[in-house]
Amino acid sequence: MNADSPVDAIEVRVEEVPQLFHTLDPFPFRERDLDREVEDYIVGWARELRSEGPLKIVIHLPEAEAKTKRAAELKGAFAHYFEYRAGVLDRDLKELLRIGWRSLAVGLSILAVCLLCSHLAGNLLMESPIARLVEESFLILGWVANWRPLEIFLYDWWPLARRRRLYRRLADAAVELSSYKAASTP
Repeated sequence: MNADSPVDAIEVRVEEVPQLFHTLDPFPFRERDLDREVEDYIVGWARELRSEGPLKIVIHLPEAEAKTKRAAELKGAFAHYFEYRAGVLDRDLKELLRIGWRSLAVGLSILAVCLLCSHLAGNLLMESPIARLVEESFLILGWVANWRPLEIFLYDWWPLARRRRLYRRLADAAVELSSYKAASTP
């Protein structure tokens, strides 16, 4: 990371470290899932920041909580979680492209059959008024069968790839702790 490049910061304030993580997750601390609201907040802020460049996540904690072992492990926990989420999106993207290739094979097969049927219908029905309608119907059916694979390859993969890139940026983000004096209870 270049020392001159600006770092975008996402700031989160909590009273204790476990507030950041899903409470029902049975895994050890460093492997836990982030709380859904925390993830949405961090990802939402990251989307609004510059699309490239380093990120920093600043966790504001009371002084006593900031000195705990769990607080010291936050960098690893955040990196692990966001890398895991990027991996999930990577698998989703591969699955989508696999579906796209299968859909394309089916669509092109249907298009070939429809082109053949259109040609045969044109030859069999000759100058019949319905001949042109049947020919065009087969052509339209053939192209409609390719709608989904074209949609996948032209548009559907972009959001997944963009979100995967964002999660990888978040996995690489520096995690800083900032302590504050907790308000005393009367």
